[in-house]
Amino acid sequence: MKNHIKTYLLPVAMLLGILFYQEIEYLVFLSPYLIFMMLLVPYCRLSIKDIRIKPQHLMLLSIQVVVALGVYFALLPFNKIVAEGAFICMFCPTATSSPVITSMLGGSIASVISYSMLSNLTVALLSPFLFSFIGAHTELPFGESVWLISRQIFPLIVAPMILAFIMRKAFPALHKFFYESQSLSFYLWALALIIVLGRSMGYIVSNGEEKAAYESILAIAALAVCVFQFYIGKKIGARYGDKIAGGQGLGQKNTVLCIWMAFTYLTPLSSVAPAAYIVWQNIINSWQLINHERRTAKNQQ
Repeated sequence: MKNHIKTYLLPVAMLLGILFYQEIEYLVFLSPYLIFMMLLVPYCRLSIKDIRIKPQHLMLLSIQVVVALGVYFALLPFNKIVAEGAFICMFCPTATSSPVITSMLGGSIASVISYSMLSNLTVALLSPFLFSFIGAHTELPFGESVWLISRQIFPLIVAPMILAFIMRKAFPALHKFFYESQSLSFYLWALALIIVLGRSMGYIVSNGEEKAAYESILAIAALAVCVFQFYIGKKIGARYGDKIAGGQGLGQKNTVLCIWMAFTYLTPLSSVAPAAYIVWQNIINSWQLINHERRTAKNQQ
């Protein structure tokens, strides 16, 4: 029964966000708290010994950061909003759910967990500086802008990781509860998805047809970025015998966090790109799972 619920929860969450965007506006304040808890639960399954940073992780990180900035500056002369949308879809950290899909595809869970940690920490450290230059607070003095963004980003991304390690030592009973309640993260993610997608939908509707061309271009840009990241991630991973983990680590993004960051620090319309990325990455994941099942069934014959 639980598997059936999880199978259909993504499309249901997306549909609820689209249909009830007006009512969801009153729940927007919950987004950072849900993201915090969504990260805390899976981090409770980790220990320091799980983290093994390897050369392929550094190569993936260079794509996530350096190429993301390259894409932004390449598109900036043509359109700032499209540049921001493409950038945030690449810069956004790996999804905490990526080990689940990686496991289902027969990849290295340890590898994708290590990269997820590295990816999230990098975003937490660099976001205040990058968003100070290209985000919504560029009119502020640099130091003030960095501080403003840091005090929002750090507690959201880094604090859950620190708290999980503290609970392991100081509050083992509470840590055990979260350790054994990993499905909770999935449902928190679904609720957060409803809210951030509803907020993006509200912004799209309020702008009417005048932004329709932008929205289409942003969706196409998200598709191009999504395919590129899965493809390059697999290529890099394959060089180190880690093809699946490479593809999922770079391609499967924490889209809830991605939409929130776009709406909070960039031009709000750019959040259409990560909203579209949700659809594209799940189509790719579904296609991968179907192909994997077919190959497995064929090999067992």
